[in-house]
Amino acid sequence: MNQQRPVPRLNLAPKLKRPLSLWNPLDYLRLLYWVFYFPQALRWYVDTFGGGYISQKEMNWQKGWQLLSQNSILRQLLFQGVILTVVTSSILGLILQEIGVRVDWFGVALGVALGVALGVALGVALGVALGVALGVALGVVFGVVFGVAFGVVFGVVFGVGFVGVALGEAGGAVGAVAVINVSVTGGVASGVASSVARGVASSVAWGGVAWGVAWGVASSVAWGVASSVAWGGVASGVASGVAWGVGFGVAILRLDNWLSGLPFFLQTPQNRKWQIPHVTPLPLYSLSSRLKSWLHQDWETGLHNANELLAYTLQFIPVVQALNQVLAATPPEQVIFRVVQLAENPFNWQLVRFACTDLKAVLKSKFIEGIYLLPSSWERRLRARFFTDTRVDTPACVAAAGFWYLHKKEPVKAMEVFAVVRSLLYGEEMFTLAQTLAAFYYAWTADTIAAVQIPPFPQQPLLRPTTWVTLTSLKKVVENAQLVQRSSSRFQRSSAINRALGKLKTILNNQESLPNAERDLIVNIAQTWQEALLDVAGEVGEIVITEPVNNPYVAGNPVQGNLFVGREDVIRQLKELWVTNHQLQSVVIYGHRRMGKTSILRNVANFVSANVQVAYVNLLEVGNAPEGVAEVMMAICDAISEVVQIPPPSNDDLLSLPLPTFRRYLAQVETRLMSQRVAEVPSVVASGVESLQNPKGLIIALDEFEQIEKLIEAGKIPKDFMGYLRGLAHKSSKIAFALAGLHTLEEMTSDYFQPFYASVITIRVGFMEADATREILANPAIEDFPLDYTPEALDKIYDLTHGQPYLVQLVGFQLVRRYNDQVFTMRNQRNPVFTVEDVEAVIKDADFFKKGSGYFNGVWGQAVCGAVGQHDILRILAPHPQGLTLDALVQSTNMDEATLQEALKTLKRHDVVKEIDGCWRIIVELFRLWLLQL
Repeated sequence: MNQQRPVPRLNLAPKLKRPLSLWNPLDYLRLLYWVFYFPQALRWYVDTFGGGYISQKEMNWQKGWQLLSQNSILRQLLFQGVILTVVTSSILGLILQEIGVRVDWFGVALGVALGVALGVALGVALGVALGVALGVALGVVFGVVFGVAFGVVFGVVFGVGFVGVALGEAGGAVGAVAVINVSVTGGVASGVASSVARGVASSVAWGGVAWGVAWGVASSVAWGVASSVAWGGVASGVASGVAWGVGFGVAILRLDNWLSGLPFFLQTPQNRKWQIPHVTPLPLYSLSSRLKSWLHQDWETGLHNANELLAYTLQFIPVVQALNQVLAATPPEQVIFRVVQLAENPFNWQLVRFACTDLKAVLKSKFIEGIYLLPSSWERRLRARFFTDTRVDTPACVAAAGFWYLHKKEPVKAMEVFAVVRSLLYGEEMFTLAQTLAAFYYAWTADTIAAVQIPPFPQQPLLRPTTWVTLTSLKKVVENAQLVQRSSSRFQRSSAINRALGKLKTILNNQESLPNAERDLIVNIAQTWQEALLDVAGEVGEIVITEPVNNPYVAGNPVQGNLFVGREDVIRQLKELWVTNHQLQSVVIYGHRRMGKTSILRNVANFVSANVQVAYVNLLEVGNAPEGVAEVMMAICDAISEVVQIPPPSNDDLLSLPLPTFRRYLAQVETRLMSQRVAEVPSVVASGVESLQNPKGLIIALDEFEQIEKLIEAGKIPKDFMGYLRGLAHKSSKIAFALAGLHTLEEMTSDYFQPFYASVITIRVGFMEADATREILANPAIEDFPLDYTPEALDKIYDLTHGQPYLVQLVGFQLVRRYNDQVFTMRNQRNPVFTVEDVEAVIKDADFFKKGSGYFNGVWGQAVCGAVGQHDILRILAPHPQGLTLDALVQSTNMDEATLQEALKTLKRHDVVKEIDGCWRIIVELFRLWLLQL
């Protein structure tokens, strides 16, 4: 039993692994071979080593010459082409001299120069029209062919002197060799008859270039024959005709190239090292039947081989015949899947077209069209006899027609033909896809986009998953366009437009991932919708604000709920300590005055696990604690009771035995937490959502904790109170403390504080980063906020506040208040965008520093504590925004250096001053400006 041999996977591309060398003679022979026998290799060469290809849509002269000037490989290839032309023409001239033909070397030089100039200019011009890589390849080939032809012919013309005959021969010769350039473009002969009629070689590799060149070839041939008759007489005209006939067989049909490949095709399939001819349009012996066999045996590998043949040969007709015959025999349930693979990445889309169009009818129609002296009425009647439209007589033809229409951006026609095969496997999906694209394609304005009726999308499994993901994004664009239409909120409309434009931008940025057939259609839809929505975006931006703007900024009180933003770094640390760890960890949160510590404690419960409760206590509410530590314990117990729903101990018990009573209350709380956890075990196990290793816990948040030190120093609280708290924290893994206050928390060195601080994690709350500051201002957590900032205004606010949260909120608050006053009180028209001038106007207003007096006075008052001389330093630094050196401060303050250093160290630790480039300056510019008013 003979085992079927695997299908060979053709690789007809050149095997060159390096760029051509200027100094290697063999590379010039290789280039000469490519020009006349393997011109498709030149495009492969510039694509592989030249790079920098610019698409036809983006190409222009400026980009073309710029890329050419920047790419050494492309410039070198053009130079190698010129060298090859000169050397080849010289060698041919010498050979002609040796056989007795008189050669005029001036004529050779003139012909070479003319041919190179004409060929390179023509090739590069075409390249600028269709892409630089193509232009360089055509420039080299045209330059070599025209240069050699003109050089030899002109040398013979001037040498022999028979101008009339020679020019006629030159015209015919140039026309003949120019036909080779049709092959250069990777084109495919539309048929021998069509080639004779019009000199047409329809481009497979490079589109319409070959078609245009073919017209030039036909004109050159006609001119050569006509001029030979006119200038050289009838005899020379006949001779030229004979010469052209020979040229047609040699240069156009390339019989020599066809014959060179015949021995390899006559051998058995065991020989896989084929030398397939590259420049003959004549169908190669047994190629169609062999490709047909491959496609039957392995469709994917057969398609690969078909594309290789199209890329590196002119065997278009045999390839089309083989594909159509195999598709015609394909079972209906496999037809659409196979056509999808055919249309996935065809070397030329004409292959898909002729899977649903009669190739012979098209060739005959072109033949009739090419007969110039035929009356137009006769031409129309004759061409009407041939049906050149797409056929829908077989499932394969229908499927191919559907993909051809998608590629041609005609989704309605695609929908109509896919409707014929809806009953086939994947037929319904392809019909819905075309139907959806048709609905999208004819929506050109925001209103028509919003009115699109989208059919239900098919269910998995899908044949085109990437396309459906993109269509889902377009569906989201439609939904946002509908929201723009029906919403009266400027914020909602603006957000919807931004979301829609974002979806469209993503589609356009990732268009290369789309399937080949519908890519251009989807890109066209996305670009059209983008332009339409950009127009609407301008209209939304012009909507007038008709009532005072709700102020989203909070100046003074702690920020809570969705207004709390910009402290992700601190929240992340607390999550790590209180969520991911199995044991709760006590922490100390400290920082500059009004840095947002209270806001963090009040909001942390919203960010940690639901298993962790937070009891918040502001110790300032205790005041002087006339009842001593019992009053502190009462405040803490009341806060705990609110979150765990356990009644606090009686006041009498706390007054009589405050510390033991509080300890017993915490034990009761811990027991309740454990019982709640045990009760939830069945549901937790069933849901599998939470881990039993993460028990419920309690965080006791004590804000303004420096108040404890004052009470200890006043004798209201025993000195061992901190040790008592430490014992409570260590006793249970489910209860922890969070102490918050100023930098003095870090500086507490009294013996009664040491036991506690040695066992806790400290978290410093500093200034916000510039990006966080801009985010809080430009995107406050409030719906329908219609105001905006210029980038310069945001930078100015950061420079003034250095990211101090309270001052950032205060500036924003005053800006919104000023806007409302200007527009709705004073009835002034203004742009709803804050500028640097607005910011400067706000801080120059005397009311601003009055509003912020709590912050400014607090920082000033804190400078009294600790090292001496802090006030003196601040007064001296205030008039100097760039700061002063240490020596200048020593001279200005009359303090010794050690005292000055200690004061600067304290101010630096309190985030009031910093040293930059050897100069000490005040960090917060607004605080410096406030000092100037003292």
